[in-house]
Amino acid sequence: MSARALALSATLALLLLQWQWHARIAPPTAAAPWALALLYAVPLLPGLWMFARGHRGAPLVAAIAALLYFCHGVMFAMGTPALRTPASIEIALSLIAIFAASWSGLRARFMRKPGV
Repeated sequence: MSARALALSATLALLLLQWQWHARIAPPTAAAPWALALLYAVPLLPGLWMFARGHRGAPLVAAIAALLYFCHGVMFAMGTPALRTPASIEIALSLIAIFAASWSGLRARFMRKPGV
């Protein structure tokens, strides 16, 4: 699997997790669950749109959005024990998206021959 495909897969999984989290796992009491699920999915939409269009910068945009979900996951993992499992999944998916988007740069940086 290429790094681009991995970034796309992690981004789609984050989108599905947001829908499940806010519509089923921990639905809000003060708002409509579908509205909150849609609101939390909005940051992922530009990256997914760019993936659909075949844009070269799509993994970067998805990784930037994944940083938000990483922070969200850490906050819930540390603050709400009942939501620790979905929060940990969110953290893992965010890290996968970030590292997949960074993979080509990391590989170029660390695979250089010594003395060059």
